[in-house]
Amino acid sequence: MTTENLISEIKRKKSFLCVGLDVDLDKIPEFLLKEEDPIFSFNKAIIDATHQYTVAYKPNTAFYEAYGLKGWQSLEKTINYLNENYPEIFTIADAKRGDIGNTSSRYAKAFFEDLGFDAVTVAPYMGKDSVEPFLVFKDKHTILLALTSNEGAFDFQTKKIGDEELYKQVLKTSKDWKDSENLMYVVGATKAEYFEEIRKIVPQSFLLVPGIGAQGGSLQEVCKYGITKNIGLLINSSRGIIYASNGIDFAKAAAEESKKIQQEMNTIIDGIR
Repeated sequence: MTTENLISEIKRKKSFLCVGLDVDLDKIPEFLLKEEDPIFSFNKAIIDATHQYTVAYKPNTAFYEAYGLKGWQSLEKTINYLNENYPEIFTIADAKRGDIGNTSSRYAKAFFEDLGFDAVTVAPYMGKDSVEPFLVFKDKHTILLALTSNEGAFDFQTKKIGDEELYKQVLKTSKDWKDSENLMYVVGATKAEYFEEIRKIVPQSFLLVPGIGAQGGSLQEVCKYGITKNIGLLINSSRGIIYASNGIDFAKAAAEESKKIQQEMNTIIDGIR
């Protein structure tokens, strides 16, 4: 999917919501555990109920890898279902991969070619030769971890190297990598005050923003400093949507929560015209 396709879908739906499909069998409705593939059954119901309000889905691969081969098969069925039934939706493999040379190439092939995701999250710590193999794929996107929403982000990401914080150096350095136009960045919503500085470095790049809802991030604050004329944001919500109910109405409850966020986004989009 091209960036233009994504922008078009944002404008059509008046939404920049990304739903995180982080499936925990201990949290899904108990009646689904009787299904042959409870993870896929849960995901399918959530997708069918929320697709009109969201422009992206983001499975965190750890929640599938934890269940071994069956979990990976559930992930494959989920992405195939999305690509076949909702090809306009932007898909993100939240895998946080990153290794040198051929290893990164294999990771990229796995997520872009075999599974058919539009984007994958990648760690920048090993530098450009660990990221550039992802960037060569046409109409695919590499979402680089820049400033994350977890408490431990302050251990390294905001530390100064010389006169500048490390996360700023990551942003600036990555802009010079080959095919850097295929880069997006992860910036946590719990650090909304940093968005103004980040936009000075990457004024038009799309930012994937976790941390809204359960982690305490503010949509309004993120948009105040981070939104662009093409929106430039994908706001992720996982637990607040997919676990809005653990009863038989779980999909309906997820749709209602998605709609609330979409309506708030609609108001924000109308306000920047």
